[in-house]
Amino acid sequence: MSTIKVMVNGLPGNVTQMIASHIARDEALTLLPYSLTGPEIDIDRIAIEDTVIELIRPDRRDASIMTIKDSYDSFISVDFTHPSAVNRNARFYCTHSLPFVMGTTGGDRQELHETVTKAPISAVIAPNMARQIVGLQAMLAYGAENFPGLFQGYTLTVHESHQQGKADTSGTAKAMVGYFNAMGVDFSNDQIQKERDPAIQKQQWGIPEAYLDGHGWHTYTLTSPDGTAMFELKHNINGRKIYVEGTLKAVNYLHRKVQDGSQGRIYSMVDVLKTD
Repeated sequence: MSTIKVMVNGLPGNVTQMIASHIARDEALTLLPYSLTGPEIDIDRIAIEDTVIELIRPDRRDASIMTIKDSYDSFISVDFTHPSAVNRNARFYCTHSLPFVMGTTGGDRQELHETVTKAPISAVIAPNMARQIVGLQAMLAYGAENFPGLFQGYTLTVHESHQQGKADTSGTAKAMVGYFNAMGVDFSNDQIQKERDPAIQKQQWGIPEAYLDGHGWHTYTLTSPDGTAMFELKHNINGRKIYVEGTLKAVNYLHRKVQDGSQGRIYSMVDVLKTD
């Protein structure tokens, strides 16, 4: 039985290590022994299960990818790197005809989409790979489309907390704000309150110490103009397992699309959900 070949980029990041480990243990998937990494990474290799992964820095990747393609032919790339690398990485994948799953947030999203739609490959791009959260977003998207102005005049507060190493504001929080905007709430992304201090996360938020280095807690609170009505929505995720599961679903989905000849298409996690 043929397997889906996957190159996980962004090692030795925590999320990518988990994704790579799951792929290495999955009989239907093959983990490539290479990973694109950042210029600041000072190690050359990392062991994932029984596979030793060679880490390829930016100054070597154009030459290295040709050798990798010759050895493995077609494969899916998984990208969880740094927000500053989003557009550069997307251009690299498209230039070298590498279909990819991208869970990295940040970057110029309009440029990102234009890059893919003009390319001979397709991609799954989502700021959140957790299928259950994506499903929740889809429900709010339905509300935004069908009940515009539902929360007209209401005040919104958004609090999000992630591990200290997350550089940008939560892409999920930004997406949720967009839905509330469509339902009549006056709120901008720069009003999102983000927390990255582990001491505050533990003492004031009550986030378990074991998950301070890997969590995503969000609270959205809507209050009526006179203060007599309040609605609150939360999704608190400890660890990264939920994102790994969603990413592997996206890999399988994109593989099927590639087999069908898809080009220049961007798929979302909602597309992936619809095939579960």
